[in-house]
Amino acid sequence: MKTATPSISQSWEDIVFENRNKDYGAYINRKSYSKSVVIAGLITFLILIFVLAFPAIKEFFGSFKEKEEDNKLKTTVVSLDQPPPITPNQPPPPDIRIPPPVKTIIKFLPPKVTEKEVVEEEEMPTIEEIKQNETGAENVEGNVEAKFEEPVQEVEVEDVNKVFLVVEQPPEFEGGLEAMYKFISKNMKYPASARRMNIEGSVFVGFVVDADGKISEASIIKGISADCDKEALRVVQMMPKWRPGKQSGRPVRVKFVLPIKFKLD
Repeated sequence: MKTATPSISQSWEDIVFENRNKDYGAYINRKSYSKSVVIAGLITFLILIFVLAFPAIKEFFGSFKEKEEDNKLKTTVVSLDQPPPITPNQPPPPDIRIPPPVKTIIKFLPPKVTEKEVVEEEEMPTIEEIKQNETGAENVEGNVEAKFEEPVQEVEVEDVNKVFLVVEQPPEFEGGLEAMYKFISKNMKYPASARRMNIEGSVFVGFVVDADGKISEASIIKGISADCDKEALRVVQMMPKWRPGKQSGRPVRVKFVLPIKFKLD
């Protein structure tokens, strides 16, 4: 029995299924296997390249979008409203109308023809006076200056006893803080009862520096003991005049709080 020699042009699927039923599904699957493997490998390769290149692609398109947005003209709408009035509650200024100057009018009536003798009681005006002035039934003196009263603006009087908490120029002890604390240490006496009880701390004294620099309305804001509070209040009340605080260049009354420290040696 002779065996058929395979042709060079035959594929390995044809050689394997030469004497078999090719209508069976295995032949079709084997015949398309190589093509499917190549297509699957190509698709896998493309997907891998896309995954690796995705960050670079994303960065490229992101920068392109930012440049495009930057190149666009940015328009800002600015609304210019009318400024509010400085004093909305201030009434409008009064309507001041100066009356026109009064012209001089001389008395001159047209002459009438009559049979009776007319006695002139007043001197008749001359031709020059008639040319320079208007005529009428009565004499009116002109060049009368119009007088009117100028409205007086109401000025709010500030209370001189007003106490300020914050001013443009705060009050100051003569010589500054160093001189003030020297004065306190020189005149303050540590209460004996506080020494025995080892009481230490700061007493906060509130007072008002008047417009003339005097100390008034001294009181304890926060204390540590009755004797220490009393001593701190005594020292503050015996202080000399301060340089007063100023608001708008004018001396005013200013509230001041001073801490006085009690510390045992």
